[in-house]
Amino acid sequence: MHHHGGGPLPSFTLSRAMELSPDWPYLAFCALAFGLYLFGAVRLWRRGDKWPVGRLVAWTAGVGTVFLVTNTKLNDYGMVLFSAHMMQHMVLSMLSPILLLLGAPITLTLRSLRPARKGSGRGPRELLVALLHSRLVRIVSHPAYTIPIFIASLYGLYFTPLFDYLMKYQIGHLAMMLHFLAVGMLFFWPIMGVDPGPHRPGFVMRILELFMGMPFHAFFGVAVMMASGQLVNTFTSELAPIGTDLHADQQLAGGITWAFGEIPTAIVLIALTLQWAKSEERQARRRDRAADRDGDAELVAYNKYLASLNRGAAS
Repeated sequence: MHHHGGGPLPSFTLSRAMELSPDWPYLAFCALAFGLYLFGAVRLWRRGDKWPVGRLVAWTAGVGTVFLVTNTKLNDYGMVLFSAHMMQHMVLSMLSPILLLLGAPITLTLRSLRPARKGSGRGPRELLVALLHSRLVRIVSHPAYTIPIFIASLYGLYFTPLFDYLMKYQIGHLAMMLHFLAVGMLFFWPIMGVDPGPHRPGFVMRILELFMGMPFHAFFGVAVMMASGQLVNTFTSELAPIGTDLHADQQLAGGITWAFGEIPTAIVLIALTLQWAKSEERQARRRDRAADRDGDAELVAYNKYLASLNRGAAS
C-alpha cells in the first residue's frame, strides 16, 4: 500500500488530491515521454522541417494528465477509495490516450529518425515501419480486438476477483495503470487516425467505432451506481478516510465512469470533424492543381465542342 503512516487518511478533497506525491516509476515514465517527444520535435525544427506546435501542446497535455493522476495524492487515495481510483482509471484510459494520440507520436518518430545507410541493415526507423506493417499490429489495432478489450478491461477487472488480487501488490497497481493507458491508446488509435496505422477506416466508420464502445462504458457506470453490495473488497472502512460512506463512494465511482464517457466522445468528434474538413479541402486543392496542370483541358475541350455546335448550326 502507498501510505505508510498507519491509520486512516484524512478526508478526501480535490485540493488535497492535487498535492504532489511522487510515484517514481510513473515520474520517470512521464519525464521520458515528454523528453523524447521534445527531442524529436526540436530535431525537426532545427532541420528546418515543420512540426505543428499544436501537436506538442496535445502531447504535453497528455503527459500532464498521466502525471496528475499518478504523481499526486490522488494516487494515494486511489489505493483506498473507489471513486479516486475510478478517476485515475477514466483519465488514463479515456483522456490521456486521446491527447497523446493527437500529438502524433508515431509520425514524429518516423520523421525524426534517419533512414539506415544503404547496406547497413535495418535501423530503428525500418524496424518501426516493419512493426507497423506486421500482422501483430494489424490484429491488436483491429476494432474486433480493440473494442472487446476496451470493454473487458472494465467488466473483467471490477466484476471478477482480478482487481482485488492486483491491488494487493504495488506492482499490480502499477501494471493496472499502464494497462488502462495502453488499452485506451489501442482503442483510440484507429479512430483518431492522426498517426499511420494498419486500419484506416473512413470517417463514418471511425465514428461508428467510437459509438460501439461507449454504450458498454455507460452501462458499466450505471451498473456500479446501482450495485447494492460492495463490488470489490480492496476498499475497506479501516483504510478509507475517516467518515467515508463506502457505498456512497462506490456510487460516486459509477457516476464518474458514466459521466466521463461524454468528455472523450466530444473531443474525438471535434477532432474527427476537423480532420474530415481538412481532407475534403486537400481533395479540392488536388482537383484545382490538376486543372492548373492540364491548363483546364476539360474547359478547352468543352469550348471546342460548343464551337463545333455553332458551326454546325451556322452551316
